[in-house]
Amino acid sequence: MNRDIFFVSNSVNELGGITSWSHQMARLFVERGHRVHVIGITDPGVPQDVGTDLPYPTTTLYDEHPPRVGPVRGIKGRLNVAEHRLRARREAGMHEQAARMTALFAQAGPGAVVIVTQVWAMEWVELADTSGMTVIGMSHESYAYSRASSRGNRVRKHYKDVDRMLALTREDADLWIRQGLDNASFMPNPLPFMPEVPSQRTEKVVTSIGRLHDQKGIDMLLDTWAEVAPLHPDWTLRIYGSGEDEEILKKQCTSLGLDGSVEWMGRTSDVPGALRGGSVFVQSSRGEGFPLALMEAMATAVPCAAFDCAPGVHEIVRDGVDGLLARLGNTGELARRLDTLMSDKELRDRMGELARVNIQRYTTDEVVRRWEELFLFLER
Repeated sequence: MNRDIFFVSNSVNELGGITSWSHQMARLFVERGHRVHVIGITDPGVPQDVGTDLPYPTTTLYDEHPPRVGPVRGIKGRLNVAEHRLRARREAGMHEQAARMTALFAQAGPGAVVIVTQVWAMEWVELADTSGMTVIGMSHESYAYSRASSRGNRVRKHYKDVDRMLALTREDADLWIRQGLDNASFMPNPLPFMPEVPSQRTEKVVTSIGRLHDQKGIDMLLDTWAEVAPLHPDWTLRIYGSGEDEEILKKQCTSLGLDGSVEWMGRTSDVPGALRGGSVFVQSSRGEGFPLALMEAMATAVPCAAFDCAPGVHEIVRDGVDGLLARLGNTGELARRLDTLMSDKELRDRMGELARVNIQRYTTDEVVRRWEELFLFLER
């Protein structure tokens, strides 16, 4: 059955893995004959290039960011006239934009599905009329990382009545169920690509790909590299990505004396090429969901060393089989994992080849099939 499928996110084209995932899934559903519409609440400050020849329409609701308001605190907060006006303006705007969403949803045929990729966007969807539609809410981060922020309570509040709340792993879904979300289940990310030409693992390069942002832990990666670099003076760490922490990270790099062994590559539109240029991939994130970068590296036959920061990480990487994991935040341990891979070409080759085979359990065909089965199940 061909369906109308709406993806609703914070933005159509903000930087990050959720945008990449949304447009990958949108294309996959279109290829299966479904009708797709991607909706964003606001424009991002720094856009991600998602292309101009998209085979589906996109809509951004707001021309400018809606007013930001904090929680009402104490008597002063309740009596603050300016704050009251700001809240009233925000609420009126939310209802206005939700009505626009309702008009888009009204054009859909029977069996339509709304997939809300981020909980902030759900605040608009729950104001819209979704009568007769299946609504699926998603959390693209681990339970622990979500619970450590305001998003944890918002997931419980705004996703409690959707038809299905999807985490990325069974382990995370079970944790949400214990928090009272009986509608929780899980769905893994699909493999972003399967390059025909894998890495030959001949270059003495360790690769990192990710935003230069606190979540990605590049500061911890630099501390890790400060331990590894003296042991392997002929190796280079290539860091791909851009972000708000770039300046402070480069200063840290200089203060650690690493300028001679670290290359700052900026953003890349050729991820397979960047991965093929390395022999080891490293991920130093403080929090993840089901990290695409690890999947991409493994598909390119590059063995990974990573912090075990989320269930999605140890589900993707089989520690000691097709990659090596370290405890979150333990830079000495991550340094030893890197040293192990950098010192042993035979181990790198064996793990890299196994990684390329093992990651194919997340092929796009398999994941799309699981989504379509979910749609059918929720329709009953």
